[in-house]
Amino acid sequence: MRLFHLAVAVLAIVMMAALVVAGGRVVLPDGDTMPVDEIQAGAETQAEAPVTAAIPQPEPTKPVVYSRAIDPELVAPPPLPAEELERVEPRAPLSKLALAMPPKPKMPDDWNGTKLFQPVASAAGLIEAKGYSVAVSGIDVVKPDETCSDEGKSWACGVRARTAFRSFLRGRAVVCTVPPEGGRDLIAAQCRVGKQDVGQWLVENGWARAAKGGAYVEAADKARAARKGIYGSAPNLSGLPAMPAETSPAPEAPSSILEETGGVLRPADQPAPAQ
Repeated sequence: MRLFHLAVAVLAIVMMAALVVAGGRVVLPDGDTMPVDEIQAGAETQAEAPVTAAIPQPEPTKPVVYSRAIDPELVAPPPLPAEELERVEPRAPLSKLALAMPPKPKMPDDWNGTKLFQPVASAAGLIEAKGYSVAVSGIDVVKPDETCSDEGKSWACGVRARTAFRSFLRGRAVVCTVPPEGGRDLIAAQCRVGKQDVGQWLVENGWARAAKGGAYVEAADKARAARKGIYGSAPNLSGLPAMPAETSPAPEAPSSILEETGGVLRPADQPAPAQ
């Protein structure tokens, strides 16, 4: 009887050892085994995962791209009615430094002209002053050496035109649309004396010809019809006094009739001044 109990006890010990060894693994349905630690870790991961994790997430939708060639109305911005727009005043500058802008440089259309003091007329329509050489624009200048004919008679109309132009200027300041800094080149510019257009005065008085297609063509036609200036007759010089004849220098007195008194030469027959 004791032997039987001893055998049962040994068998129980062996079975317990086998259970201990097999306790760390679990038999899967297909006959494989898996450690219990992995099963517990998987159970914890499933417990931490949200309930909705098993629901498949929808794929993100891609924006629809329209081509202008296919449907331009969807690409172009929608029209806005004009009555809904309102113009507002610009904002004030952030600081006073924004107001310290450099002055805008003057362009030829912005200024009223440059004053040329004490002008010198080298010809009818040519002015030299303050380092400038200005040709009045819109005219054909009459050169000083030019001559005109009247009924077969030739007369120096160029010199006469220059004299008339100098009489018109009379040393007054001329305002011309030339750049502020002068140069050596000849500049064609509009000029005026006070409110009188210099080119207009020259053409309408016949002391210059109007340039083709210029602004003074009509004035030139009127001057030609009225026979003014270079279109007129030669000036009548009969009333002017004749040029004086050249006189020879007076001959020196002979030294025989001069005597020196006190460092002064005097005629010999003239008494010396009283001391």
